[in-house]
Amino acid sequence: MPDRLEKVERALADYEHPLFTFLAQAAGEGVVVEIRFKNPPAEIHTYQFQLHPRDIDGAQFTWNFQRQLYDCLHDYVIEMFTRNPQMKDH
Repeated sequence: MPDRLEKVERALADYEHPLFTFLAQAAGEGVVVEIRFKNPPAEIHTYQFQLHPRDIDGAQFTWNFQRQLYDCLHDYVIEMFTRNPQMKDH
């Protein structure tokens, strides 16, 4: 079985985005994926999500990884709002 970190890094290599960069690092038996904003004009946090061993080792890894990455990108972009109607100090 290939190393989990290497498997996730190979999957990330298939993605390129003009606004975001992706990194992976080992986290116990799983892997943490970081989504970072490239060249941010302002201080913007790094978004992380955990991949569990069962997810990395699963037969549907490539499909499930893409779905999770896209879901997290959506969440990250939403979290970047500096103001919106739902914020308390609007």
